[in-house]
Amino acid sequence: MNDQHDHGALGDAEYAEFMELAAEEGFDIEDVEGAIEEAGHGPLPVLAVVGRPNVGKSTLVNRIIGRREAVVEDKPGVTRDRVTYEAEWAGRRFKVVDTGGWEQDVLGIDASVAAQAEYAIEAADAVVFVVDAKVGATDTDEAVVRLLRRAGKPVVLCANKVDGQSGESDAASLWSLGLGMPHPVSSLHGRGTGDMLDAVLEALPEAPEQTFGGAALGGPRRIALIGRPNVGKSSLLNKVAKEDRVVVNELAGTTRDPVDELIELGGITWKFVDTAGIRKKVHLQQGADYYASLRTAAAVEKAEVAVILIDTTETISVQDQRIITMAVEAGRAIVIAYNKWDELDEERRYYLEREIETEMQQVAWAPRVNVSALTGRHMEKLVPAIETALAGWETRVPTGRLNAFLGEVVAAHPHPIRGGKQPRILFGTQAGSKPPRFVLFASGFLEHGYRRFIERRLREEFGFEGTPIHISVRVREKRGAQYKKKK
Repeated sequence: MNDQHDHGALGDAEYAEFMELAAEEGFDIEDVEGAIEEAGHGPLPVLAVVGRPNVGKSTLVNRIIGRREAVVEDKPGVTRDRVTYEAEWAGRRFKVVDTGGWEQDVLGIDASVAAQAEYAIEAADAVVFVVDAKVGATDTDEAVVRLLRRAGKPVVLCANKVDGQSGESDAASLWSLGLGMPHPVSSLHGRGTGDMLDAVLEALPEAPEQTFGGAALGGPRRIALIGRPNVGKSSLLNKVAKEDRVVVNELAGTTRDPVDELIELGGITWKFVDTAGIRKKVHLQQGADYYASLRTAAAVEKAEVAVILIDTTETISVQDQRIITMAVEAGRAIVIAYNKWDELDEERRYYLEREIETEMQQVAWAPRVNVSALTGRHMEKLVPAIETALAGWETRVPTGRLNAFLGEVVAAHPHPIRGGKQPRILFGTQAGSKPPRFVLFASGFLEHGYRRFIERRLREEFGFEGTPIHISVRVREKRGAQYKKKK
């Protein structure tokens, strides 16, 4: 690893000027560099943790993400259904996809493990394959190995439940799987996880292999069509493609080949990432939601824009909210498409508008299109909405202009006084885009309400339509500043 700090989206001159400003204000230079580097990162590489039930996947995931406090934000309604988390090891950040969320054997063990693994592998840049060293390799494990070989992703083999020296020979027997060296680990006690994570960092690319298809790369932009099951994703995709496409190729069990559709819309070729057609069986009720969220996470990770489909004939549900949260937290550009609009009567339309006002507040900034996947109504409005969202997602405000704006906002609307003190935003920078990521440097803690106010004003001033905005705040350490003066 080189010692050069990553300037994020800041050019060399802008960065030098900014660091000078930070030094004048008494900030710790290393802290400032770290903050810019953290906010300036592009999409993070994705690690999938797969394996059959009861091998300790979730314990291992908790062990990986527990390395850094507050990696997982506990938000009501999303924790239980969460499948992706952010983690850090040896100074490198990455995402973890956990497939341990649903272990019920309703499909037959092989099929359910294969389905979970397949959705996760599709989104991943590398895979940790967890095997119970005490039990040894089973037929199900062998099936997953075949899946991994077909996917061609780098694999780190984790021989779990090795609690001491005596279990090392059990782990060694897993060489037979042909996936290279088994890493003996006890995810429960943490034994060996450090060495395994070092191997993970070697397997993960610095940044995801999926380079987004911007103009410079010439590839088609990637769109994920997401929404809860039966909301009309397949119909919309077929209408957009002007023909019936096979969205899902169903193979044995529930495994399937992912189908990414190249579709021309508005004179531009787009790549629609397949999320439609989650296979539903009557006896698969509990699993269906879990598969849906795993599948959605896989599609969102691969996309730049999430077009979220809402069924207007039904009340906006908790599941809709979760899917929106997933796309926002993944930092994708967002368009909301309200489907089946032509089926609404006046009364439902009135109540729907009220629901949108209250339930969709978190994405009030996203372009909205009222469509009918069945009749093709307003399909032509989809492309301008996607382009608007992408433009917002890629917007970057130069540091000089941002600080002039922050100065005006702080002068007109200072932070409320708390405990006799009035924290102030001293300066800031936009360290990254896709989505826009800002770092604000302040003299004291900024309350959540004031941060929301700053975000609202940023949107009013600079647009950012259709994109989440990340704002992190660094507070000047008083003691550090005094210590520096004394030296």
